[in-house]
Amino acid sequence: MKQKPRLSFWQIWNMSFGFLGIQFGFALQNANASRILQTFGADVHHLPWFWLVAPITGMIVQPIIGYFSDRTWGRLGRRRPYFLVGAILTSTALILMPNAPHLATFIAPMFIGGGMLMIMDASINISMEPFRALVADKLPEEQHALGFSMQTLLIGIGAVLGSWLPWILANLFNVPETSEQAGLVPQNVTYSFYIGAAVLFAAILWTVIRTREYPPEFYESEPVSEGAEPEQRKRFTIPKTMIQLLLVQFFSWFALFSMWVFTTPAVAQNFYGTTDPNSVAFSEAGNWVGILFGVYNAISAIIALSLPVIAARIGRKRTHALALTLGGISFLSFAVIPTAELLIIPMIGIGIAWGSILAMPYAMLASSIPPKQMGIFMGLFNMSITIPQIVNGIFGGLILKYMLFGNPLNSILMAGVLMLLGAVSTLFVKIKGV
Repeated sequence: MKQKPRLSFWQIWNMSFGFLGIQFGFALQNANASRILQTFGADVHHLPWFWLVAPITGMIVQPIIGYFSDRTWGRLGRRRPYFLVGAILTSTALILMPNAPHLATFIAPMFIGGGMLMIMDASINISMEPFRALVADKLPEEQHALGFSMQTLLIGIGAVLGSWLPWILANLFNVPETSEQAGLVPQNVTYSFYIGAAVLFAAILWTVIRTREYPPEFYESEPVSEGAEPEQRKRFTIPKTMIQLLLVQFFSWFALFSMWVFTTPAVAQNFYGTTDPNSVAFSEAGNWVGILFGVYNAISAIIALSLPVIAARIGRKRTHALALTLGGISFLSFAVIPTAELLIIPMIGIGIAWGSILAMPYAMLASSIPPKQMGIFMGLFNMSITIPQIVNGIFGGLILKYMLFGNPLNSILMAGVLMLLGAVSTLFVKIKGV
């Protein structure tokens, strides 16, 4: 394989820009899916079961897409055809999800909404996995941390815009934030999903147009990546670094899933004094959670490009362990925060952890993967993200009901403990350049 040239800042920006759109749509889903499903009639204890569709589809779709994208070569290249297909499907799902009640004839809206959630997640994963592989495809090893951190920066920007959009439409443009009829999604949320569909498609199209991929012959004389097992040249072998990262990922993503599912009901119950999803107070709580989610994503964007610098000084795994520690302490601080407005403070630490979660594990792993199998390995590594979410989806509601006294705030505190365990586990990962 030829030596990969170093790319400029703007070349890396262009090849990663589609992630801004992906995360714009993903943020709308994260901040509003629980709220939408409760509006459709879902019980708070059953929310994790609906959220199961996200990790399950990711676990199935990403390895398959990774496998085929490794073997796809056409006019659009190796990864870009999947970017484009995923963009079309995801945009369609974003438009349809808030309109589930209008599609309901024989099926309850909450099940149609859950189906749209599944289609949306499957479609996002079609685009997302090749974006991860593209960084390792295009960049030399010394730029891997920068490449994944650039994705984190754009993820943060997209997530801030997506998370804040319902609040912006309601408070700056006077779009109604409550529906005239129970069981319908408020207009500010519906219009946000429409805008999200347009932004997602446009951002991915930018990457498709502005990025070129190396031809197949570029990888013909492929060497074994530094840090990879020698036998990987001849057969499919899971890198030791990937195996060691599994526990870190389990604790981190179990915690994140709890945050996405339970923050809105936790804030509504404990700071706004309501459990009624059709009340004005619950709608205000949902809008405020969107702001909070935007804050942690903004922090991740701000610190994204500093992560490679910190990692160069103290090592990638120590950088990640420090970030997860800050995230864990921040989750635990929910227990002592007196007002909803002050929840912005722990979102800073959570944002630092989120920024590292999106970049450092991939930077630790990339140098251990054979370049020709980058897509399939990145797809398989996605199971370290999806499996903990599936476990949480199955048991999270039961844990809340029978062990955490039915208060969703306790699920947030549990997330803090797990994030700290993830920090400790990181220190036992063996990688080059600790």
